[in-house]
Amino acid sequence: MVDEGVSAESKDNMTSRLTYVGKLILAPMVRVGTLPMRLLALDYGADIVYCEELIDHKLLRSTRVENEVLGTVDFVLDDGTIVFRTCEKEKDTVVLQMGTSDPQRALEVAKLVENDVAGIDVNMGCPKDYSCKGGMGAALLTQPEKVKQILTTLVQGCCKPVTCKMRLLPKMEDTIDLVKIMESTGVSAIGVHGRKKEERPRHDVNCDAIKLISKSVSVPVIANGGSSQIIKTFEDIEEFRNLSGASSVMVAREAQWNPSIFRREGKLPINNVIKDYLKYAVDYDNQFSNSKYCLQQLMVGRSLEPEAKALLKAKTLRELCEVWSMEVYFDSVIAARQKAEDLRKQRVEAVKKRKLDDGSTLYTIEIRYNKKNFSPMTTPKLILGEWCRDNLLDPPVYSMEEHTVHRLYQATVNVDKDYFSSSCWEKSKRAAEHNAAIVCLRIKSVYDGLLEHEHSKKNAREEKRMTEKTNKQTTKTRWEHTECKPGGPFR
Repeated sequence: MVDEGVSAESKDNMTSRLTYVGKLILAPMVRVGTLPMRLLALDYGADIVYCEELIDHKLLRSTRVENEVLGTVDFVLDDGTIVFRTCEKEKDTVVLQMGTSDPQRALEVAKLVENDVAGIDVNMGCPKDYSCKGGMGAALLTQPEKVKQILTTLVQGCCKPVTCKMRLLPKMEDTIDLVKIMESTGVSAIGVHGRKKEERPRHDVNCDAIKLISKSVSVPVIANGGSSQIIKTFEDIEEFRNLSGASSVMVAREAQWNPSIFRREGKLPINNVIKDYLKYAVDYDNQFSNSKYCLQQLMVGRSLEPEAKALLKAKTLRELCEVWSMEVYFDSVIAARQKAEDLRKQRVEAVKKRKLDDGSTLYTIEIRYNKKNFSPMTTPKLILGEWCRDNLLDPPVYSMEEHTVHRLYQATVNVDKDYFSSSCWEKSKRAAEHNAAIVCLRIKSVYDGLLEHEHSKKNAREEKRMTEKTNKQTTKTRWEHTECKPGGPFR
């Protein structure tokens, strides 16, 4: 059944966001398809990126957490293990691939993540024992009724496009029968790895089989399995698509070794790619062991190079950065992250939240804009306006409350359906609006223009020094105008 909270019209609008015709796709790869590699593939030209296969049981044990400091959405286990991490940059292009053998568990996973991903995929092609023994992956290829149940349940109950990825069956007629069953469920596309369950990369990919499947169904077919044998350059991706007659192409191993395979201008030198990867690994606090593994894949065939030997010895993410002379970048990001975390803790302690009648939230912090403590190049209002524009949000809308007796002002700003205000009153409307903008920026974990802490302390020290100097001058002047001076009554 379709979720009652999602109308048919709304469902059509949401599922139309991601299509699978004429696309370059990063394939789901165990340990490789984590956030840094997905973002890197998008930067280099991929249209859609699949995460690594995630098992339904594990996802259902996780809790969705909005990580304000990193700007990510994390699905986290009780012990702190991050099962899946994503961010706004890939929201309209990332597909979550799940390993499942049960329709209802599959739907629970889809409902858990559907607001944070662009599509849902069911793995029906993994030949590994850990997947097949659980009735998942390629084990589903011989269970057409279960395939139909899982896909039908997902298509009818999820508001995002549903796809599946399969391998070839021993007999071509059985393969065609199965893909027709898949098509009948309403899936948006079918990914086909052109090899049988027992075949490995050393075996030739069967382009003719993929072509026959493409002609047998009306939904887009995504060709997979062409790395090395056919795909070695960007131009080869199109050749593989033509040979297989598919709508789109999914690249695995060639992208694992160098994700700039998606660049129309040609692949980049591997050290450039590694530096780009490390930036994302640092920016999104990627797990050290996973980052090291991905770098080892990028260094395949280069084991004698000095960087490869240093890579093996690295024991922290910073040491990985040192290998490619990026430790300064690492240190600057960590320092900025610590500052953001400190601000977040201060905000959490001080923020007051109130639900309004329309379902929105009013956030209030006791905070005041002091011009000398903020960057002279910009203002909180300008920063907030630019942030809204960059995130495709409506411009901030300010409203003003006036204290008629004392002629003081307090502003509230409406951003993304919520309201933000400072509890401080100001003498000018402009300062009141800056107060509200600062509250919004800090709630959103966006830099508001406040100068570095040490600079602020310097201003405070300078202000104190000038105050003491003024007090001394005042005292001296008063002394000179009294009779308490040499020769006076108190000599």
